[in-house]
Amino acid sequence: MTDMTLQGRELIAYRTARFFKDGDLVNLGIGMPTMCLNFLPEGVDIWIDSENGVIGLTGAPKEDEEFDPNVVDAAGAVSLLRPGGCCFDSFTSFGLIRGGHVAVTVLGAYEVDQEGNLANWTVPGKTVAGMGGAMDLVSGARTVIVMTEHCDKTGKPKILKKCRLPLTAAGEVDYIVTELCVLHRTAEGLVLEELAPGVTVEEVISKTEAELIIPETIRSMI
Repeated sequence: MTDMTLQGRELIAYRTARFFKDGDLVNLGIGMPTMCLNFLPEGVDIWIDSENGVIGLTGAPKEDEEFDPNVVDAAGAVSLLRPGGCCFDSFTSFGLIRGGHVAVTVLGAYEVDQEGNLANWTVPGKTVAGMGGAMDLVSGARTVIVMTEHCDKTGKPKILKKCRLPLTAAGEVDYIVTELCVLHRTAEGLVLEELAPGVTVEEVISKTEAELIIPETIRSMI
């Protein structure tokens, strides 16, 4: 598969990985954000932070590969640790996060809106384990990126004028990356900066509830 044929979640992960700079400390949320590791640009080596107290995770061990069962990611899944990686207590972990030392945090979303509000931790009436470290991450990281499909499974827009679900954070989202486009939240509003190959401005507008700023020139996501 070439870059130009990437679609769906792979395209979202590919484009999101282009935000990372060599040496960045990056926190990747559970699920789709972890796919970014498959699409890191050549020459970009990042350090993965997990809020449960570890830096340097590299993913699940392969079959017959030795691993330490005490090294797990934020979801509790066993992960390998790269040379130079380290584990530490929650006090230190959240000190790093709240102190602004995480360059980028990447999360999924139930809803995100034109004011940079994010709802990704609970749906009323459903049982959840809790919000984890998401509230600290979106307020502490220097750049916050939301990776999400543009619409939900029923076809309803997920990018809204105003979130309806309980918020994870207010006014913290910087970029939204979907299979259709890249949106950048600025002081003026939500700007349509990039389009996926074959996607038109009209299609994005028709699938977005939020009000968008449409510049004269829009780049390609690839």
